[in-house]
Amino acid sequence: MTLTTDRAVRRVADTDWAALTEELDVHGCAPTARLLTPAECRGLAALYEKPELFRTTVDMARHRFGSGQYRYFTHELPDAVAALRAALYPRLLPVARDWAARLGRPAPWPDTLDEWLERCHAAGQDRSAQILLRYGEGDWNALHRDVFGEMVFPLQVVVGLDAYGTDYTGGEFLMLEQRPRAQSRGTATALRQGHGLVFTTRDHPVRTRRGWSAGPMRHGVSVVRSGSRHALGIVFHDAS
Repeated sequence: MTLTTDRAVRRVADTDWAALTEELDVHGCAPTARLLTPAECRGLAALYEKPELFRTTVDMARHRFGSGQYRYFTHELPDAVAALRAALYPRLLPVARDWAARLGRPAPWPDTLDEWLERCHAAGQDRSAQILLRYGEGDWNALHRDVFGEMVFPLQVVVGLDAYGTDYTGGEFLMLEQRPRAQSRGTATALRQGHGLVFTTRDHPVRTRRGWSAGPMRHGVSVVRSGSRHALGIVFHDAS
């Protein structure tokens, strides 16, 4: 069954967005309710074997990003990916605008995803940034940020496509926060199959004595101990 936009909107609405927003403020990441069924997860993971659906493949070891592979979809996105991206954007937009206001930054994001992507393309960021990732035993992803140009949406979503503890072990999603005048703080999250994790693209507001400061954050994946781990990365800006 195809995941329509209406069905995706209903699933996204099942998340307690007030609680998610509070958790994002504190930790820079927060889980959603289930977005995909197990069958939909398996179907998306199987797409990795269809290279015609992707514009490029990245070998992480070759680029010293870690170990494993990921592939960027073309703009002809699978229905489930396009539907979830469209349904998530308006839920994340108020958070993005609130964070920008607290940090005294511009908030260039319009009300619709289509209009925002048009602005990205006009600025020369016209390549799809939606990612399907595959890790095997011993693979990992170095801490990094997904900033592909000047046009950046401050939040993104990763969806687990395999069952943690059954299909694979290890491979937790990692976040590292560089705190002002303090030691860094790490967070490890085991992705639940079909559930999303919303996380900051580069930083989040941190209250200090002088007001709000940007707390830089990076994300990655711990070493996969066994099995195979697939994940879908939903990014709300395109790449240059």
